[in-house]
Amino acid sequence: MSVIRCVLSILFYTLNTLFWFVPIFLCGLVKLIPIKPLQKLMSWIAKQCATVWVTCNGINQNVFASYQLNVTGLEQLRSKDWYLVIANHQSWVDILVMQRIFNRRIPFLNFFLKKELIYVPFLGLAWWALDFPFMTRTSKSQLKKNPKLRGKDLETTRKACEKFKEMPVSIVNFVEGTRFTAEKHARQKSPFQYLLKPKAGGVAFVMQAMGEQISKVVNVTIHYPGGIPSFVDFASGLVKQIDVRVEVMDVSPNLIGDYTGDADFRVNFQAELNRIWEEKNQQLAQFESQAE
Repeated sequence: MSVIRCVLSILFYTLNTLFWFVPIFLCGLVKLIPIKPLQKLMSWIAKQCATVWVTCNGINQNVFASYQLNVTGLEQLRSKDWYLVIANHQSWVDILVMQRIFNRRIPFLNFFLKKELIYVPFLGLAWWALDFPFMTRTSKSQLKKNPKLRGKDLETTRKACEKFKEMPVSIVNFVEGTRFTAEKHARQKSPFQYLLKPKAGGVAFVMQAMGEQISKVVNVTIHYPGGIPSFVDFASGLVKQIDVRVEVMDVSPNLIGDYTGDADFRVNFQAELNRIWEEKNQQLAQFESQAE
């Protein structure tokens, strides 16, 4: 029975995505015309289409793979503010869960993506049309070989954030930089039992580019009592419960500054992020104890 549910669910996801891809992509093409009011209108239409796409995905989950979703902390959210959303990352399911709980509550979620993801069939072009930034992360080894690359990540982020200043947006950053696994956790020697080490760069660049415009920071903690699921597990209806804690935080002065040029600020920023991550780890420990 779970196999049938999985096939039907994935088929629905696919058809839903293909259907909404067409108007979203067409909006992206029209936005290539350098007329600001037209570009703004097309961005709005594309995001409305994407919102309905997410709503239909939620219906799919209710019909083929229903689960109990326990969420706290949504009361303060508004649809016309600018948000930076930070979250722990364990599975591709995280994205579907976040899209569902925030749909129509805050502006459509925009993710910073690896540049390779633009080649994902249909979705890559849809993300492009929705103004998702495609990033080329510069590693420390690359910087050593070519110091001229220093600051390129910040410049890419700044250009992406220019588009976000024209209408309210929710910018999502998975601070760990990758999905949690026991192997990665051991390799990092992470001090957090349920989390990888937070990477400050992505959040810092967004705050440096848009800090004065960000209304709130939305801190999301996602927990799967039955263990971290794959997308196939989720589509098969094997996930029975998901717990989510949402904390809406004021933008701390410790998060706004020159991350690339001010060493003291960089240290304080990382300390602030570690503090948030320690609290998130405690929340996950509490979820674990409740699940036992």
